[in-house]
Amino acid sequence: MKVHEYQAKEILRGFGVPTPRGKVTDNPEEARQICKEFGGRCVVKAQIHAGGRGKGGGVKLAKSPDEAFELAKTIVGMQLITHQTGPEGRKVKKVLVEEALDIAQELYLGITLDRAIGKPVLMASKQGGMEIEEVAAKDPNAIIKEPFDPAWGLQPYQARKLAFALGLSGDTHKKAVTFLIALANAYVATDATLAEINPFLITGGGDVIALDAKMNFDDNGLFRHKAIHEYRDLDEEDPLEVEASKFGLNYIKLDGNVGCMVNGAGLAMATMDIIQYAGGKPANFLDVGGGANEEQVKNAMRIILSDSSVKAVLINIFGGIMRCDIIATGVVNAVKEIGIKMPVVVRLEGTNVEEGKAILKSSGLAVIPADGMKDAAEKVIAAIGKAA
Repeated sequence: MKVHEYQAKEILRGFGVPTPRGKVTDNPEEARQICKEFGGRCVVKAQIHAGGRGKGGGVKLAKSPDEAFELAKTIVGMQLITHQTGPEGRKVKKVLVEEALDIAQELYLGITLDRAIGKPVLMASKQGGMEIEEVAAKDPNAIIKEPFDPAWGLQPYQARKLAFALGLSGDTHKKAVTFLIALANAYVATDATLAEINPFLITGGGDVIALDAKMNFDDNGLFRHKAIHEYRDLDEEDPLEVEASKFGLNYIKLDGNVGCMVNGAGLAMATMDIIQYAGGKPANFLDVGGGANEEQVKNAMRIILSDSSVKAVLINIFGGIMRCDIIATGVVNAVKEIGIKMPVVVRLEGTNVEEGKAILKSSGLAVIPADGMKDAAEKVIAAIGKAA
């Protein structure tokens, strides 16, 4: 789960991470008053779940309360397009109005899980303000990495090493050490999958501040963090993904035209690969899980067909815990109920596979059977070509 910048900062402040003073609003007049409260200079920042807001025109410096009013008026309601939103962009519904600070240096900090070593890694770089992917591509040595044990947290000697590597000294170095340890504690305590501070600001007075903040959280750990779960903003999520989550389905929308219904994440990834190998593009990742029932299958089909870009559906099921006859019954009922008119290719293997195939055959529906994944992918691509 993702949260907005202002929400991430609220969480981090609870762990002692310093952030600028700021308030959220959707009202330009209120933005004017907040700017007055902060001394007449402020930064107006669009709040959406995407990076690159500044490049897209969603982060602006206001040199007066009146300018804050005009900026908020422009930004609230705009369709903000960044490299992470796609060409359709995201509608801005609120802005964060923050005090303007004296910027001496912009650095980068980020924590994520290194799956190769099974530990979180704190990354730091002197090249703050840039996307970390750009830094890694241009100069991998500019990124300093420090793995740490989540059971013990980031140790003071590790934080000191990172602060020195960033070129910090004196009181600023000491403040950075405290900042780094607090950030690591926040990451572990909240079951975060990402905690990114970019830029990590050094002020003219030598203070350290999280000028920006991004946090993502492990959905499987949210039952432990009800306050964080309440930060979920459904308006920032794909409507079909939200709908799928209501039925316990793992759905991610993609930009292709072949709808995929698969059981098991590994098989789903392999299915998407073989569709591309056959010359097509998957329209979604959808894992109905190992124990899906007929109702879930029906809802999965309905969600896939809700995507107007889908031109054909490939159902690829291996019946282990899940029985092929249940899948077949769910597919038949879904097709009858929805009235699907596009090609549907079905590949079944495993438990009760013959019963499943018999149900599909006797249904009278124009379902295309397939033997093996390669055959299924080739048939669904051919069916799209024929329909076109």
